[in-house]
Amino acid sequence: MSYKKNKIIMHIDVNSAFLSWQAAYNKQIGIETDIRDIPAVVGGNQATRHGIVLAKSLPAKKLGIKTGESLMEARTKCKDLVVVPPNYSLYIKSHKALINLIKEYSPYVSVFSIDECFMDYTGMEQHFGPPLEAAYKIKNRIYNELGFTVNIGISINKLLAKQASELHKPNKVNTLYPNEIKEKLWPLPVEELFMVGSRTKSKLNNIGIYTIGDLANSDYELISSKLKSHGRLIYQYAWGRDDSKLNYSNYIPFKSVGNGSTIPFDIEDRETAHKILLSLVETTTRRLRQANMQCRVITIGIKTSEFHRFTHQKKILSFTNSTVEIYEITKALFDEVWDGAPIRKFSVRLSELTSCNINQLTFFDNQNKIKLEKIDKTIDSIRDKYGDKAIIRATFLHSGLKPMLGGFGAEDYPVMTSIL
Repeated sequence: MSYKKNKIIMHIDVNSAFLSWQAAYNKQIGIETDIRDIPAVVGGNQATRHGIVLAKSLPAKKLGIKTGESLMEARTKCKDLVVVPPNYSLYIKSHKALINLIKEYSPYVSVFSIDECFMDYTGMEQHFGPPLEAAYKIKNRIYNELGFTVNIGISINKLLAKQASELHKPNKVNTLYPNEIKEKLWPLPVEELFMVGSRTKSKLNNIGIYTIGDLANSDYELISSKLKSHGRLIYQYAWGRDDSKLNYSNYIPFKSVGNGSTIPFDIEDRETAHKILLSLVETTTRRLRQANMQCRVITIGIKTSEFHRFTHQKKILSFTNSTVEIYEITKALFDEVWDGAPIRKFSVRLSELTSCNINQLTFFDNQNKIKLEKIDKTIDSIRDKYGDKAIIRATFLHSGLKPMLGGFGAEDYPVMTSIL
């Protein structure tokens, strides 16, 4: 079958990105042990054992360790587990190096998240050869020059290219053209289809749909009535249909930066709640500045001891990464949404990000904002050199609360999800 009239789209996905990038860096600086070859994870804090697993090695995966679970739980599966703290500045550099290499093969690259992107290879065959040949060149160059492995999926649209990259891992090139759907895609469990999560899987299982092929060959009207617009979308996906375009706008590798903390006791007073929010903001804004980014949307979330959840957000006029400015907004958001019920979990998320390289000054900027920026830079510099505890805000003295990492068992991670 010929695909000359169709586009050629590649999806490039870094294998266990955070861990792979750290391993590649370790090798560059002369560390002999490769954390990809031992039970190791990236996430949280080695000393306090707080946080979650952001990435895992294959040996860790074989022991049952899962991305997203707590470090405490992961350690019950492997007592000698090596825990590497996140290094976001390294991830940004690795991401940029990856994108720059890929752009040598096509200028049309669309970033999907910090560890994956799409490339439109249409018309580039005359320069770099057939798609499969070019994909192997790219994959091998990434490993030989940058030190980490990727999966590459090839097809005629973004959906099928992404599904192709998931077929066999790690360090593989896979195709999933329309004439391969029945053989390669349909036998897979339905939850392996893009946009089918655990809740959708359960709903589909309840009506006898267990594979992607089951979904593709089901009654369209039934799927539409049971799952509404989402059902209609995934039904089309099961057939490999997707007409979404690649977005070539200025990329931001992180969609948002978030920090959450579960408290081991009820929080019933506003002052303590504000301090916990401050500790969350301290961490998230520092991560933002380390990534050379700023935000325009601030979201807070709380969960009561009765498991009721509330979120509240605000979109501000100009971008910022100021700890004080964002903290004042989170306080106001909290005061607007809290009804006095005992709280067990807090979260802060910063989104709608842009690079600090983009000029953000407006007519209304003043000396106070410049002063706050200088204070943040000074505090960051001290903490980078001497550690997070080298300088803390006076409000945390004798409070029993940690001034950073969310107070108790923080979960600090960048959100990398997006949609086609």
